[in-house]
Amino acid sequence: MDHAAIDPTQFIHIRMVLSMVVSLSIARLLSGLAKFVQHPGRLKVDGVHLLWVLYMLVTLIHFWWWEFALSRVGPWHFLQFVFVVGYSAVLYLLCAILFPDDIAEYAGYRDYFMSRRRWFFGILAFTLLLDVADSGLKGTAHLQELGTAYGVKTAAAIVLCGVAALVTSRRFQWALVLVALAAQQWWILRLYNVLS
Repeated sequence: MDHAAIDPTQFIHIRMVLSMVVSLSIARLLSGLAKFVQHPGRLKVDGVHLLWVLYMLVTLIHFWWWEFALSRVGPWHFLQFVFVVGYSAVLYLLCAILFPDDIAEYAGYRDYFMSRRRWFFGILAFTLLLDVADSGLKGTAHLQELGTAYGVKTAAAIVLCGVAALVTSRRFQWALVLVALAAQQWWILRLYNVLS
């Protein structure tokens, strides 16, 4: 990568578009959470669903910060831009699945989430693959910096998403979301050298 050829104004434009999509995603989650306060008797809250909302909120915040590493990528090409915007759009889709416009035909968020778990976990697994491609976009050296822990974490998460799409056991769903949150926190702390 020739750093002298990088036009910093390209990244500002890309970051602005990413910021809009990520902002919409965060707004979707926060407005969904606000409905529980606005209509406490009408909407049945589910702990597993709420923890996935928390997972996605942290994911979005981390994604937004992490994408700053794209400032080292250049020169930018249209397909790279489409990929990055598409990646953020898929994250928005996960948020829209967590908080749809209407769940009137469901008994509550537990019933809704379990009925849409295949979509949620399938798309979540897809985002993990997109993350690998995104990390590759930042360069081979960047992928090597992430180490084997990144590959193991990603492969395990994809397999668990596949299992979660099929399993209806509440114990498994609780265990998975708790493990996902713990792994997410561990990875963020490790990535930013908080654990060393």
